[in-house]
Amino acid sequence: MSLTSTAHQLATLAAEGGEHGGNHETLSPFLTGGGAFVVLLLLLWITTRFNRDR
Repeated sequence: MSLTSTAHQLATLAAEGGEHGGNHETLSPFLTGGGAFVVLLLLLWITTRFNRDR
């Protein structure tokens, strides 16, 4: 399988996206982004706690 045929198959699969276009009605982008933001802030807080000079 060549690179161009693999890329074509992936592009075709992504364009089809199933019946609903690959998006779930129950998955809110604001909820996903907000959750990711909270997780990143938590990781930043943990990192700064371990990175103190003693």
